[in-house]
Amino acid sequence: MTTERTKGLETFVAVAEAGSFTDAAERLHLTNSAVGKAIGRLEARLKSPLFERGTRRLELTDAGDMFYRVCVRVLDELEAAERVLSTEKIVPSGRLRVDLPATFGRIQAIGALLAFAEKHGQVMPHVSFTDRFVDVVEDGLDVVVRIGGDATWPAAVGHKYLGHEELIFCASPGYLSAHREPASVEELMEHDAVLYGRADGSASPWLIKEGQKPLARQHIVGRIVLGQAEAQVAAVEAGLGIAQLATWLVEQPIRDGRLIRIAPRLATQGLPLHLVWPRSRQHAPKVQALLAHFEASLSIRPGRRHRPDD
Repeated sequence: MTTERTKGLETFVAVAEAGSFTDAAERLHLTNSAVGKAIGRLEARLKSPLFERGTRRLELTDAGDMFYRVCVRVLDELEAAERVLSTEKIVPSGRLRVDLPATFGRIQAIGALLAFAEKHGQVMPHVSFTDRFVDVVEDGLDVVVRIGGDATWPAAVGHKYLGHEELIFCASPGYLSAHREPASVEELMEHDAVLYGRADGSASPWLIKEGQKPLARQHIVGRIVLGQAEAQVAAVEAGLGIAQLATWLVEQPIRDGRLIRIAPRLATQGLPLHLVWPRSRQHAPKVQALLAHFEASLSIRPGRRHRPDD
């Protein structure tokens, strides 16, 4: 990475991430003037402004934001190529872009990721938390954890199935002291329900698997409908009703006695958990190391407790 063109890309990325020429110059050990000239030459070559100036912090233009994402991907791929071709002992290092599901990431995956960062001091994780669809290749990501997703994946994407989450019914001790614990599906349907809802006003049905009967979707009227899983847990803890929740979400509240698992025979399989990555980067040591770490710490196996520090 020694050409003037590549140096310009590195300078641009540093300015975009620092938000100022001064901070970028300190990071790159250059003068403010050198950084400003590099950005000027880059904008002249591209015939497009990359930053909005005149504010206390530089902001990327729309063109600059698009160019930034491309630059990060190009620089990471160049770094990976150099490391793969190196004959020396390779140590995981460099920027590592990771995207995690919002709630699962905060409750489960972040513990595993922090343990990984502590072990690999030369790796610099850059972590986002989203539930939206992400294009692993186009968005320049290295490793993505996803709950759900299609059964088939693009050829450019690698993936590893980590198992299915388990869905169980829970209620608070206070709610159960005031209401008889349900012993059947029919009794369960008579209770107040804390449901997960979507922005369009719909609510997710309960998935009921009873014995050898096929999986059934029970659409019920909720006592309260919430569009966020942690808010569901809070509502159940507050005694507003019964909810069907993933075990990884309620393991700690159950352990603390804030929630009680009920109707265990009605537990059913939820969504699959996957690791996803661009095949073009799978040989980079930092990617290989994180994939192995996540596979060991996040895999869902029967009877396994979902603890990020396992």
